[in-house]
Amino acid sequence: QVQFVESGGGLVQPGGSLRLSCAVSGIIFDVRAMGWYRLAPGKQRQLVALINPIGLTNYADSVKGRFIISRDNAGNTVYLQMNSLKPEDTAVYYCNAVRGGIAPMYDYWGQGTQVTVSS
Repeated sequence: QVQFVESGGGLVQPGGSLRLSCAVSGIIFDVRAMGWYRLAPGKQRQLVALINPIGLTNYADSVKGRFIISRDNAGNTVYLQMNSLKPEDTAVYYCNAVRGGIAPMYDYWGQGTQVTVSS
């Protein structure tokens, strides 16, 4: 069965950095586009970064130039390097496979990892 285990979140000051990891199991990882989504209080879940099976990436305008998504197909892991963090990046971050360039492939979500940007 599909499983996503996110980690690496925490409390960081504005301008700081974090690196998130997502260990994936139960899917054929290396043929799937993978994405990082975030859910902030009072907002809808948003896709912030996408990486396709061969490493091509795409980002939401709000994180472009600050976040970097990468993947390790041998280790079934996807990463999100978050730099120059802003208070508006505060959210719970989740990973999922992506279909159609934006929609999550699975209804199942992991526990997510909380990112809080505050001074």
